[in-house]
Amino acid sequence: MYKEHPVFEKPINENARIWRYLDFAKFVSILEKKALFFVRADKLGDPFEGSYSKANIELRPRVYGQIPEKGLRKISEIHERFRRFTLINCWSVSDYESEALWKLYLKSENGIAVQSTFKRLAESFRGYSGDVHIGMVKYADYQTEWIPEGNSFYPFLHKRRNFAHESELRAVIQRIPIKQGSEEIDLEGNICDIGIYVPVDLDILIEKIIVSPSETWFIDLVKAIVTKYTLDKEVLPSSLAETPVY
Repeated sequence: MYKEHPVFEKPINENARIWRYLDFAKFVSILEKKALFFVRADKLGDPFEGSYSKANIELRPRVYGQIPEKGLRKISEIHERFRRFTLINCWSVSDYESEALWKLYLKSENGIAVQSTFKRLAESFRGYSGDVHIGMVKYADYQTEWIPEGNSFYPFLHKRRNFAHESELRAVIQRIPIKQGSEEIDLEGNICDIGIYVPVDLDILIEKIIVSPSETWFIDLVKAIVTKYTLDKEVLPSSLAETPVY
């Protein structure tokens, strides 16, 4: 279930509107499994995922004191391996749908935007036994800015400024394994191959379903699928499909 965490910053307004843009097949998968897919951080496609800045590397000798170079390399190695044990589900915070994000996340012209809120997302995990933390991503200059250290979640809540247009909100699950019979962490394996499905209450999660600017047949198809899965939610065409007036 959702669990607050001091590292995770909530939107100022818990009813802030959030969006998840999906290909049709991924949308059907959510309905079929009644779950959201959380991707392993190192499989998200951004090589900087879970990394720190150059400023961190330069300042660590002063921050950590008399740690030998071998120890500093070990810190970097541990941080890199945490990516294999961190699972992420991404949303965008915005009052309006984004034309840019439609193009970014869809492989074809036909897709879905699930509209929800921070509060709905948090409450939708109440049937899940594990801990899910949710917070806003902060955008930084990875050349000059220090990314906070001291908690394994920090690097997964920061991204390069190049991605600021995404206004990203993240749901994060982290499972750091412990070696049997000890308190030492075991970073040799993986939490999973690519990701895991996490059960959610779709009636709570989904506020509206927005269909990408498409032909009428696709809107009808989405409505039919939503009805098939007995989901009583409004299906609306994208506002980008509206006809201009003069």
